[in-house]
Amino acid sequence: MSVTINTTINGKAVSASAEASTSLLEFLRDTLEMKGSKLCCNTGECGACTVIYNGKPINTCVTMAADANGAQILTIEGLADGDKLHPVQQAFIDTGAVQCGYCTPGFIMSVKALLDRTTKPTPADIEEAVSGNICRCTGYNKIVDAIHLAASKL
Repeated sequence: MSVTINTTINGKAVSASAEASTSLLEFLRDTLEMKGSKLCCNTGECGACTVIYNGKPINTCVTMAADANGAQILTIEGLADGDKLHPVQQAFIDTGAVQCGYCTPGFIMSVKALLDRTTKPTPADIEEAVSGNICRCTGYNKIVDAIHLAASKL
């Protein structure tokens, strides 16, 4: 059974159909061809598919696309302003918090949501904000450095 999903993604109204069983990740990647969110665990454990959904970071692999009807969604594709990277994106580059890059969009979206709440995150705030994201390459020191650098730029 197909459902129509009316939502706002990266500030633009979107209306598209999907099967009722379609995850939000599949909807973004396959229907809308927004490839920034990554499929990895498909169980909501790794955070590679994180977007900001009504102001909060969520795992799109375990969220149904139909549930996004009426939602405000921000994906990694909507973060930069043209060629000007968002301070979180730039901080990840400047601190070397990127290696293979697979997990990076999810981390960036989790950090963006954190810094939307506070520009002076405590170590506990940072730990909680990225606790749902896994990086298998860089370790976490450079990611924490990127968070501090981004916070100082906001």
